[in-house]
Amino acid sequence: MAKKKDVLSSVEKPKNRSDLRLWLGDKYYGLRRKLLWIKMNHCFAKSFSKALLPFTYFSHKTILRRRLKDVDMWLQENKIINLKLAAAKMNGVLLHPGEVFSYWKLIGNPSKKNGYVDGMILKNGSFSAGIGGGLCQMSNLIFWMTLHTPLTIIERHRHGYDVFPDSNRTQPFGSGATCFYPYGDLMIRNDTEDTYQLVLSVGDEYLEGAWKVSAAPIFQYEIEERNHEMRGEYWGGYTRHNELYQKKYDTNGVFLEEKMVVKNSAIMMYSPFIERN
Repeated sequence: MAKKKDVLSSVEKPKNRSDLRLWLGDKYYGLRRKLLWIKMNHCFAKSFSKALLPFTYFSHKTILRRRLKDVDMWLQENKIINLKLAAAKMNGVLLHPGEVFSYWKLIGNPSKKNGYVDGMILKNGSFSAGIGGGLCQMSNLIFWMTLHTPLTIIERHRHGYDVFPDSNRTQPFGSGATCFYPYGDLMIRNDTEDTYQLVLSVGDEYLEGAWKVSAAPIFQYEIEERNHEMRGEYWGGYTRHNELYQKKYDTNGVFLEEKMVVKNSAIMMYSPFIERN
């Protein structure tokens, strides 16, 4: 019971911080991230191959254009432009044993100078237009695929706000990874003896991806949501909580083990109750 109590612990009321403090925080954490990149430079994945590795460990796709409440569709179209630029920087990258995949180290700065345009960005529980917006769809996809492989996620940031109600959701709440350049990264380490390859493409309708691998997979994985709850907080808002577990099987479907991989708590920006007409 103590474990469940910890999962559903109270979430503090969000604090409003001054623009100066936010600017100083960006500079400080941005500098720390660039120093980390220098320190880890020897282990980052850098090599690419146009030839695909022979086996697919896991593949997935997500729809590019979703109709979201109060979100103009031009933001969705611009997001696709940004996703194509980012995919070109990562498609075909090889992750050798012992190497680390870094989302932002490969993509670089998603700036106007580098061709990125205004897309939808989420910040402090709301959304707005911002250069490079929409790239979280790519980090979400890569994170979800990685949960279905033996690769080790060493850095992932959860969304602190649940901005939109579920609409045709195909994955559990909290199964994504937010990204914010340069210090909100997604980093994945290859602790196996095989080489992995990330394959990405942006089509007419879907963002598609796959982790290819040099040897036939000997395990398969499922992600199970547990302890999901929406609750009212003492300060008047609502929060949403859950845990995601990775269940491991052999290729014959025999269960081997499980572990908790994600614990989520997010502030809801919509009412969890349907209003009566």
